[in-house]
Amino acid sequence: MPDLGYAIFIVFGCIWILIGVAAVIALLKSDNQKIQFGEAGLIVAVPIIVPLILALAYQLVRLLA
Repeated sequence: MPDLGYAIFIVFGCIWILIGVAAVIALLKSDNQKIQFGEAGLIVAVPIIVPLILALAYQLVRLLA
């Protein structure tokens, strides 16, 4: 039961990430820009996203085990 607070924290973190992604997409679409990811965008995004996903997956597995 002490992990319940941590689980709630992870859920709210995921919600904030989704809100941020939706805000960026809405901002780009409001200027009628095409949403695309170039090589430089992937170089920046992958080192940020991969550890985040791995950390969340690890904690989820640990929480459920």
